[in-house]
Amino acid sequence: MQARYLEDSYIKEFESIVKSVKDKYIILEESYFYPNSGGQPFDTGFLVDEHGNKYNVVYVAKADDEISHEVDKEGLKEGMKVKGFINWERRHLLMRYHTASHILSQFLYKETGALITGNQLDLEKSRVDFSLENFDRELMMSFESKVNEFLSKNTEVKTYFLPREKAMELPVLSKLAKGLNPDIKDIRIVEIKDFDITACGGTHVKNTSEIGKIKITKLENKGGNRRRICFVLI
Repeated sequence: MQARYLEDSYIKEFESIVKSVKDKYIILEESYFYPNSGGQPFDTGFLVDEHGNKYNVVYVAKADDEISHEVDKEGLKEGMKVKGFINWERRHLLMRYHTASHILSQFLYKETGALITGNQLDLEKSRVDFSLENFDRELMMSFESKVNEFLSKNTEVKTYFLPREKAMELPVLSKLAKGLNPDIKDIRIVEIKDFDITACGGTHVKNTSEIGKIKITKLENKGGNRRRICFVLI
């Protein structure tokens, strides 16, 4: 598996070999850098080659089923051994936001049946977009205290893979309105103990105690049945 972050989101340093190079775009044999995907921003950090030269990773994306690392200068060559270093402060903050968004989404789903139409995580705020006919603002604001009460319980969060056939037996595998990609054979599960089980390819904390609290900062009616909740971590 090239995308090693799927197995362990807590690895901050790793070693790999340069698989291919095109200008400043580097593909490694395996990587713990998260690529820009699914509403979660890419990881930053740097690579160090065999001679001690440092290459800052300024962007990470998926390209033809590979993880492409854009670095700030040329010099890396195919076959080189490199060490990768993740910007942990950025990564962990996004992990906290991502798990918090799952908890908020689960409260939305349980109490309104709303399906998620989009989300965007960021370092200063995040949002969850959903489809819902009746936009009860008082109910939406009540999710802040409900989420925070749940976060205080120090609940375990696990990630693991299931064959598609087995995963599809779960009651609610995805709260995404668009459903799951039919081409995925092994589905990665994020399970928040006794609360939520959903398919997700992002990075998450191991326990809700790492998150802190949320504050809902804005409720938006985007027209039709399109709604949005914005929140920050405090």
